Amino acid sequence: MNLGTTSKSPTSGHPLKIGTSSWKYDSWKGILYSENVGSNYLKEYARHYNTVEIDQWFWSLFPNKVVLPNDATVMDYVASVPRDFTFAIKIPNSITLTHYYQKDKAKPVNNPHFLSIDLFIDFLKSIGKMHEWLGPLMFQFEYLNKQKMPSQQDFIKQFEAFIERCPSGYTYCVETRNPNYLNKKYFEFINANKLYHVFLQGYYMPPIFPLYASHRQFIKDLTVIRLHGPDRAAIEKKTSSVWNEIVEPKDDELA
Repeated sequence: MNLGTTSKSPTSGHPLKIGTSSWKYDSWKGILYSENVGSNYLKEYARHYNTVEIDQWFWSLFPNKVVLPNDATVMDYVASVPRDFTFAIKIPNSITLTHYYQKDKAKPVNNPHFLSIDLFIDFLKSIGKMHEWLGPLMFQFEYLNKQKMPSQQDFIKQFEAFIERCPSGYTYCVETRNPNYLNKKYFEFINANKLYHVFLQGYYMPPIFPLYASHRQFIKDLTVIRLHGPDRAAIEKKTSSVWNEIVEPKDDELA
C-alpha cells in the first residue's frame, strides 16, 4: 500500500495526518478490519486513521468518455467517516494527462481535456457534498517527455493559466514526476500561486530528504508526502496483490 501523509508546519501546532492510498483491501480483514466488516471498509478504517487518499477518481479518462464521481458514492464516503476526517483526492487524470495512454508510444494522441477548467469545475461540483472533509486536492502529472511538454517553462505557463481560473477555498497540491522540474523556478511558481508540493518518495524520483532540505525556504504551511515505492507492478507481482504482510520494510524511511 502507499502511505500518504499531510502535515502542517511543526511550529504551527497543526496535526500530522497519516493514512493510506485507498482502503478497499479484502486482505486487511482480521488485521485492520474485523472479520465481519461487511461492505463498509471505510467506516472501520476511519477508526484507526484520520485521512485517506481517494485514488479511484483519478482513473477517469477513457477513449470515448470521461467519468466523474457520482453523488451516491460521495455521500456514502461522507457518511462513513467522522467530522475531523480528511479526504486527500487525486484530481482526475482526464485533467492532468496531456495525452491518452497508448501502447504505441510513438503515436501519442492528444487529450482534449488537458487542464480543462470547465471539466475541473464539474469535478468540484461532483464532490461538493464532501467539501467540509476535503484536504489536499492533488494534481498528479506523469513524466512529461519533450513530446508531451516541450519544456518546464511551457508546463508552468500552461498550469499557471489554468490555476488562476480555479475556485479559491481549496488546497491545491502538485505532484510532478519530472526530477528536472524540481528547482528554484518550480518552487517559486508553487509559492506564487498558493500551491503546495507533493513530495513523492519512489517512482524514480530523487529522495525527498535532501530535496526538502535544499528547498526548505520555499516550503510554507503544508507539506504532503506520498511514500509510493519504486515499482508498483513489481510489488503487485511479488505479493499477488494480497496486502496482509510487510514484504519490503522501510523502517528507516518512516523514522
